[in-house]
Amino acid sequence: MSSFIGADSKDYVTSLARGLAVIRCFDKDHCRLTLTEVASRTELARATARRFLHTLHALGYVESDGKYFWLSARVLNLGFSYLNSQPLVELIQPYIKEVSEHTGESCSVSVLDLPDVVYIARSLTRQLMSVSLNIGSRLPALSTSMGRVLLAAMPEQEIYKFIKKQKINKFTKHTLTDDSLILNEVLAARSQGYSLVNEELEIGLSSVSVPIINKQGKAVAAINISSQPQKMDKKRLKEELLPSLQQAAAKIAEVLPVDESLSL
Repeated sequence: MSSFIGADSKDYVTSLARGLAVIRCFDKDHCRLTLTEVASRTELARATARRFLHTLHALGYVESDGKYFWLSARVLNLGFSYLNSQPLVELIQPYIKEVSEHTGESCSVSVLDLPDVVYIARSLTRQLMSVSLNIGSRLPALSTSMGRVLLAAMPEQEIYKFIKKQKINKFTKHTLTDDSLILNEVLAARSQGYSLVNEELEIGLSSVSVPIINKQGKAVAAINISSQPQKMDKKRLKEELLPSLQQAAAKIAEVLPVDESLSL
């Protein structure tokens, strides 16, 4: 298709959108839900939510004990369909492994799926965050270095509109929540070609990211290195780790096929 359709298009399938909303309403904090809770979280009528839940149950994507519903392992097939349809995800792995081995730090690649970044490749040297990040994990774009370098590729007015409509969580005392300050950081990432974030997402976690640019000049993904501020301050992140990231991003860009991208 040459263009994307909107929710008001005659080609938009409302029932499919609602079914996906039912799947998405389950998360880490809501892994087992009653019918009433599903209806509330999806803003669907109980009868509608019930039909979707029973359809998903019949297809094997949802399990139930009669009162509670939860996602089954079959839902993972949806995520693996993306990974399997993107051979470039496998292609990236040697490059981020090389970065990790060279720097001794964890390296990741993510793509933008507003309002988040979604991890599509990881090479870990240690677990830095208090929560485990795996393929498919999501983090808020506004508070992450990968998010900021990817947002930087958007037109400035779109960036501003996106920032204005987001509720920004104060993860730590260092988290930027002021719209103007965040916009400045995103625009700085655009002008300098990288983003540094220090303890905005979690205390004890710092990161530096650069965009991966395809042959059409589009930022299709971001690659980052995560470290600890007591080990790597901003100056050392920039001087010692940033060059490795830039080299890896350039190598990945060279092997990206002209007609493919790493978009969700």
